[in-house]
Amino acid sequence: MENRIPDEVLEEIFPEHVRRVSLSDELYIQLKRLILSRKLKKGQKLSLNKLALDLNTPIPLIRPAFQKLEKEGLIISRGKKGSFVA
Repeated sequence: MENRIPDEVLEEIFPEHVRRVSLSDELYIQLKRLILSRKLKKGQKLSLNKLALDLNTPIPLIRPAFQKLEKEGLIISRGKKGSFVA
């Protein structure tokens, strides 16, 4: 990217580390907030297709977020039945 500010300049302007978050990580953060705030209820089914449509995001970007949430025990995947809030 031609118009991108070089990392050295950003580090000079912002002494603290500037963290760049991927879209998949942002989805993970948003879903985690929804679960922890109980806006997504225990046992509620999480549909990849519905989330992709609602968030206007391709399914392959949502899958890594689901995997992280499952590792943390926040969602449970039940094979072909789908994923549910733990």
